[in-house]
Amino acid sequence: MSEQEKSRRRAKASYDHRLRRMRDQGLKPPLETTETRKNASIDCGWGRLIFAETFEDPQQLAATLREEGPDRRDIAFYVRDPHVLLSCAPQELFLDPSHTYRVNLATYRPARRGHKGFHVRRLATEADAQAVNVIYQTRGMVTVPPEFFWSKRSAQAITVLVAEDAETDEIIGTVYGIDHRHAFGDPTNGSSLWCLAVAPQARHGGIGEVLVRHLIEQFQARGCAFLDLSVMHDNEQAIALYEKLGFERVPFFTVKRKNPINEKFYAGPATDEKLNPYGQIIVNEARRRGIHVEVTDAEGGFFRLTYGGRSVHCRESLSEFTSGVAVSICDDKAVTRRVVERAGVQVPAQFEIGADNDVKPAGDFLKEHGSVVVKPARGEQGRGVAIDLTTMDEVAAAIEAARKICDRVILEECVEGSDLRLVVIDYRVVAAAMRRPPLVVGDGHATIAELIATQSRRRQSATGGESSIPVDEETERCLAAAGHALDEVLAEGREVIVRRSANLHTGGTIHDVTGEVHPVLIEAAIKAARAIEIPVTGIDLMVKSPRLPEYRFIEANERPGLANHEPQPTAERFVDLLFPLSIPQASREARRK
Repeated sequence: MSEQEKSRRRAKASYDHRLRRMRDQGLKPPLETTETRKNASIDCGWGRLIFAETFEDPQQLAATLREEGPDRRDIAFYVRDPHVLLSCAPQELFLDPSHTYRVNLATYRPARRGHKGFHVRRLATEADAQAVNVIYQTRGMVTVPPEFFWSKRSAQAITVLVAEDAETDEIIGTVYGIDHRHAFGDPTNGSSLWCLAVAPQARHGGIGEVLVRHLIEQFQARGCAFLDLSVMHDNEQAIALYEKLGFERVPFFTVKRKNPINEKFYAGPATDEKLNPYGQIIVNEARRRGIHVEVTDAEGGFFRLTYGGRSVHCRESLSEFTSGVAVSICDDKAVTRRVVERAGVQVPAQFEIGADNDVKPAGDFLKEHGSVVVKPARGEQGRGVAIDLTTMDEVAAAIEAARKICDRVILEECVEGSDLRLVVIDYRVVAAAMRRPPLVVGDGHATIAELIATQSRRRQSATGGESSIPVDEETERCLAAAGHALDEVLAEGREVIVRRSANLHTGGTIHDVTGEVHPVLIEAAIKAARAIEIPVTGIDLMVKSPRLPEYRFIEANERPGLANHEPQPTAERFVDLLFPLSIPQASREARRK
């Protein structure tokens, strides 16, 4: 019996048990007493789901949408005549560019194959709710007050499922379901799916599909007739998943209220659509504060911000506030090391390969330390970096590869541990994240090369094209060191790290640990930033744990990516630095306290 079938049976048994218990207590189950409500809606935490088919008067439906609360996203679903509804408030409402899909639960069949590495369960704790909100933030979705999730954990109308990593207990996905009979006495006995989201750093494939299947089977066990959902018309990846599971288009429409959250859907395409996520996150924050934005070169990430007579030209998080000297220090890893070492920051042993290519000193350095890192003296995004080299053949090959990036090459003591990135803005640490190297999880069918390609597509989708796993000499060397090859079929559930570098651009993932960082690490990051005299930087440390004081400085980045650090307010603090008078009054007062 598959895991999905077991889950469906458990859900049905649990539901039947609740009904029997209510009857034993002399209570009539809701399904036997519920009448169809008129002008029905349900509070979902992120906003209200408004059931348009229960409204006879379009003016009343328009008035209900106008009552939307601040920072919420209400949705009028099942609108049959959107042109009539829009005519009631054309300046306030818009037709959402989404399709409605439906799956018939009477004909749906569970998957035959199970899944390993994670399991799906109902949201159960406030920590679950907070983890779900982090995923919502990374996906640009409206968050939900954790106490709302907690208060609704036993509600029959709302079902929130989470996917939990079996090894780390990390919440890596979520989906939200509404039982329409319990919500408003739906005579058609329907249900709907909302807020399907998977964590960008999730290492397992198929999480979204498994979440959808579990929700389908939960409502199937309850006896619901169908499950509907709304999906953006251009979300090809999601539409392909839903059609694979048997969903079909149905002629219903969605109408929403014009608000800042929905602006991108009714204001037309943005003129800066070519900005990468690291520039876009800053531009979005600036616009929220009324700061004028002029994109001067979208492909290069350049834009100018103007507010109150001040104009600042930026390239992502690199602004005119960062001096050319500071950029030069960060650009040369050997110089960076010397500068921060003089300030008392702990650094690993380092050795620079001479232009004469004499490898004997390199051999002596390798013999002394046993394992080394080879990297170009100048470079970014992890290009040309090779880690944990233990033989001279490996070192010689890595030096040759690094010289293609920069003619000066550095050997560095390989420090065991994990990569910690600390974002320092105005000499304060505003975010800290562990950066983990890319890995793949076997399914017993695909080769490692195929798994890498699949994971790479997933990382590109999650980061706006900024992250992918290159298949090069470093990848092959890393696999060979672990006893694997690209054409090998990896056993189901088996995990393999495919690159030692944790750089986001080469497939690494980011995991927020801001609240866990030891004060010594925070002090080291600030000390390094002050030594370089750089107001915005990403300080990389090698640590055993973010909770321990031991570390070694790796490098400083003069243009750190501010995206992917949710829920930390990296873009907000960057704009605070540039335009302190734009800080909202409430935030200023909170800082004074």
